[in-house]
Amino acid sequence: MFYPSQSPAISHKLAHPHHVNVQDQSPWSRNVNHTHTHHPQQSIGPPPPSPGYPLYTNGAVNPIQHHPHHPLSHPPLPPHQHQNSLSHYPSPPNGHIHPQHMGQGSPGSVGSQIITPHWQQQLLKCEMIRSSRSSHHRARASAMASRTVIKSAIPITNPNLVKPSTSTNVDITESSSKDPPGTPALSSTPALSAAESSPGVANSVVNHPSSTVAPIAEAPRPTAKPPQNTWNSLDMGGINIKNIPPSSGLFKFTFLINLYLNHNALTSIPAGIAKLRHLELLDLSGNNLSTVPAELGMLTQLKELYLFDNHLVTLPAELGSLHQLQTIGVEGNPIDTSLKAIVQKDGTPALISYLRDSCPVPSPPPERLWKSLISSQEREALAADPATETLSALCYNILCEKYATERLYGYTPSWALSWDYRKELILTEIMNYDTDFLCLQEVDIAQYEDYFVKHLQGQGYEGIYWPKSRYKTMSDADRRQVDGCATFYKADKYCLIERHLIEFSTVAMQRPDFKKTDDMFNRVLGKDHIAVICLFEVKETGTRIILANAHIHWDPAYRDVKLVQVALLVDEIEKIAANFARMPPRPDTPRAPVYSDGSKIPLIICGDFNSVPSSGVYEFLTNGSLPPDHPDFMSHLYGRYTTDGLRHRLGLRSANAAAGELPLTNYTPSYQGEIDYIWYSTANLAVNAVLGEVDRGYLEKVVGFPNAHFPSDHICIISEFRVKPPRPPALLPTAS
Repeated sequence: MFYPSQSPAISHKLAHPHHVNVQDQSPWSRNVNHTHTHHPQQSIGPPPPSPGYPLYTNGAVNPIQHHPHHPLSHPPLPPHQHQNSLSHYPSPPNGHIHPQHMGQGSPGSVGSQIITPHWQQQLLKCEMIRSSRSSHHRARASAMASRTVIKSAIPITNPNLVKPSTSTNVDITESSSKDPPGTPALSSTPALSAAESSPGVANSVVNHPSSTVAPIAEAPRPTAKPPQNTWNSLDMGGINIKNIPPSSGLFKFTFLINLYLNHNALTSIPAGIAKLRHLELLDLSGNNLSTVPAELGMLTQLKELYLFDNHLVTLPAELGSLHQLQTIGVEGNPIDTSLKAIVQKDGTPALISYLRDSCPVPSPPPERLWKSLISSQEREALAADPATETLSALCYNILCEKYATERLYGYTPSWALSWDYRKELILTEIMNYDTDFLCLQEVDIAQYEDYFVKHLQGQGYEGIYWPKSRYKTMSDADRRQVDGCATFYKADKYCLIERHLIEFSTVAMQRPDFKKTDDMFNRVLGKDHIAVICLFEVKETGTRIILANAHIHWDPAYRDVKLVQVALLVDEIEKIAANFARMPPRPDTPRAPVYSDGSKIPLIICGDFNSVPSSGVYEFLTNGSLPPDHPDFMSHLYGRYTTDGLRHRLGLRSANAAAGELPLTNYTPSYQGEIDYIWYSTANLAVNAVLGEVDRGYLEKVVGFPNAHFPSDHICIISEFRVKPPRPPALLPTAS
């Protein structure tokens, strides 16, 4: 297909001859804007790095080499000559003179001597985009820059170097170890098999929810990796595209990272562009756009959004969710003066924050529906049977106030991220469900004592709470911000018999087979996660229940630590259950069940396990065993765990498994998946119903939680159980 070197739609954008006076006196010259004359004079520097520049130059060629008339390619001129951003463009960018443009000049107008660094960067990028108006400019420039340069020097080689064998059975690990320092080693075979043997492990390393909340210190959040493809940039610039239909195949290229639609004749952008969730750079400059779709706000990976030289008067507030955006190019538009002033004074992040906090609240989602696992007739029969015992449990990571920062949740409006707003939603939600047990994670001491205890006691709940181990080393003021696990129970129905704190690092230290393990010192002991185990009896019947509330380590790079923590938890539960079974029944419950061993007592384990259904943690809890060489051990050594494997006799199953695991319990821009579970002992409990998923139509319109309707990045999960009556002991034959 032939593409003209100059698109008919942008013939009016040709550069003015170079001898023109830089102080352009054409009707398109900008008027002076005195809004920010109080700022000190700044010198114009080179543009900062952006995703657009590496592609433009291919990381090897200075863009000035391709554009000898770039402002930085000659000796510095007087400041006002640089500041006239349209000095080389005597006619309007889109061929029409708009009064809005005339009356809202940029700070770079003639006569304006003051310019902020933010606006300097804006104008430099704008000039670079305007110089890219020819058809497929980026693709051509990238191809030229990537051509092999003929070397004039003769390379010096080692005459004694032994050439590697061409055999296909080369030990990759060994050959990698011989590479000179600084050479990236190839991935070893065990690492590859780990990803293959555990579906989702490879993805979880990058996209794991723990990337959204660091428990001790904030850390940059890794972004989701796009689907694998041999190319990830598409240049459709300068070819006179007039329309992109909503059904365009362009929106199937979900692997794209850079998309150039600049200098065409587009009047609208379809909402389907929201499907390109991995875009980091989108150039829509030099078109005839009077609006951009609100769905652009779904592209939360965007770092560069160029809208230069269009007809935009305002921007949709939904763009406020673009929390990673470094540059939004608005120069050359009759943009609202208040919006432009924010960019000029404080830069793109300030504009995004303003749009985010002023965005209207979206429509609430439909209520989550219950999934019943028994028929209506069975439910009626159970309700009519006085011997039937039912219980319900809620599990909820509520997102501790300390971790709910704008740095980690920049897409959430500041008012919706505040604890004062979120705590009301959390309390209302858990009180409305009115379950027998509440297992909450990431509850700090202040929240527990000052808020939850006070309000839940009025609903008949009593609580048990322990913070993470680090609180022991902190001052009284600091320790109140340490989060932990809070368990509440209906005091009129249940009697608390015992409670146990499981500090995983402490329990690991007490194991004799762990004491000489370097991996235990280097990987396990530094994590202060905990679990709380409570032993209950039903006041009326004497039925016993074991309830565990756990929060497992978050980092996907420590899958081995997650396995160790869960294995330690299960070991402790088995010991505690065995002791509980030996306790005599309370005197006021003469008809209480008798438990021959701990496995006969109903058991529920709730928690944020930070592990996907394809993980070793899920496999171990479900199957009751895990081989010692499981990939999730990551070749680390943990005593008998990695010599004999993991085993338990609790007979556990995820409560949601019968109805189908939830598609997600954690929802952020970089991760959506299931990591929270309620496990139960199948020998003595059965599931009546579970709370269903969040409406998928709603999820398609929001970038992540927390938001106005969901106060945490997790959702609560709930299960209702019925207690299976214990089997009577087999009658021994009597002697005749």
